[in-house]
Amino acid sequence: MAAENTNIYIVRTTIGQEKGIAHVISGRVSTREVDLKAILVPEPLKGYIFIEARSPREVELAIAGIPHIKGIIPGKILIDEIEHILIPTPPTEDLEIGDIVEITGGPFKGERARVMRIDTSKDEITLELFEAPSPIPVKVHADFIRIVERSEREDTEEEEEELLEL
Repeated sequence: MAAENTNIYIVRTTIGQEKGIAHVISGRVSTREVDLKAILVPEPLKGYIFIEARSPREVELAIAGIPHIKGIIPGKILIDEIEHILIPTPPTEDLEIGDIVEITGGPFKGERARVMRIDTSKDEITLELFEAPSPIPVKVHADFIRIVERSEREDTEEEEEELLEL
């Protein structure tokens, strides 16, 4: 991905200001004739911006005087070190049927529920709420849940394999 004569540098920012700072930096690329190849605002890493440039001097010119910038982390990083950030993982990847989750957004925020069905094509999870008077399936987007407890299925599968070996 990166050209041989470019490097990736990390800029520390105030949390929540990353996208705004990236827009200001991208505007400066044309007005100040700064040679930056790419600007990345990684969603999972709050407070950091990755900038691909020929030298740290180019990055310093691009960020000079911008509020909410805390500085440049010394050194450069390899593309292999941030590859996991570049490839997004689907929110349903770690979920299994039977997991206990907490809903983090929407009308059922704060409720706990058990995963009944997983639709990976839509990233939707069908849940059975614990506090509901009757078991009504509720569909929630996978971005709005947090795993509280893994299902016991993993343990039982391992036990079954051990029994088969005997």
